[in-house]
Amino acid sequence: MYAPEKPYKKQILELIKQTWETPYVSIEEGAYPVIKKKFSYLEVDHTDGIGTKGIYHWQQGTFKEAVLDALAMNLNDLAIVGAIPYKLQNHITVPEEDDRIVEIIKALSEECQKRNIAITGGENSFHDNSKGLDISITVGGFIKKLRSNEFKSYDLLIGIESNGLHSNGFTKVREVFGKEARDEFIKPTNIYLDTILALNEKFDIHGMMHITGGAFTKLKDLLGNTDVLISRSHQLKPQAIFYELYQKGISDEEMYKTFNCGIGFILSVDPRDVKEILSEIKDFKAGIIGKIIPGSGKVKIESFFSNKEITF
Repeated sequence: MYAPEKPYKKQILELIKQTWETPYVSIEEGAYPVIKKKFSYLEVDHTDGIGTKGIYHWQQGTFKEAVLDALAMNLNDLAIVGAIPYKLQNHITVPEEDDRIVEIIKALSEECQKRNIAITGGENSFHDNSKGLDISITVGGFIKKLRSNEFKSYDLLIGIESNGLHSNGFTKVREVFGKEARDEFIKPTNIYLDTILALNEKFDIHGMMHITGGAFTKLKDLLGNTDVLISRSHQLKPQAIFYELYQKGISDEEMYKTFNCGIGFILSVDPRDVKEILSEIKDFKAGIIGKIIPGSGKVKIESFFSNKEITF
């Protein structure tokens, strides 16, 4: 039953206060938390959530994994602009109000403490007409050095492996699998931020993209008079769940515009830097997946699921 007096408010406040002193900010308690910054750089905000995947997290009680998914969806996108996250606001929706909300906030607080992210506020709401959890987060980051983000002709593309489905395409997953629950449906999204920020410090990376909603169609945003060519000969093969989805009737085109198909992040780099960049990527499998050529803004992919070439 919904409790309008918010019985978990004190517990939640104590959890988020544990994040209030970081190398980047100090937070003072008041009617609303007051932020004192310890830096002066350009800033950027990003908002995203876990969407339909939250149904599986709620059913299976995988709250830490849900928090990692929500963080990943924001931190990976912030990595594209080289932003260091320092503060966070959240809106968490649950279908039943009980002490599970405290578990979720505890997991979020612990992850934020690891990453020096201050939780500066949020809202918890109870929707008894929903089927699952949703965690929507806005993360603020600062940028020490603003850089362009564009794929350049004759660059090579480096792909970094995904952890399976990540946090997009779950409306299609539910359409295909119905109420079936699997471990593949609750694996948390890889967080690439630390890897990308470290690479940015050492290399001139021309372009990068986090492969989430819209999947490989997102690459079109980074093309001018160039085309992307992705080969099926690379080593970052789709995980088994993607082959199963394909075998259940999803077309090649739908697979590559809905799912990451084994690749969670893409870098466009000068061929001379490829070998050294690959040697610096320690936490994930990575490899050359394609190249950039002069063209007209098309993305061309040799499908792993058939002998077809898809063009977006």
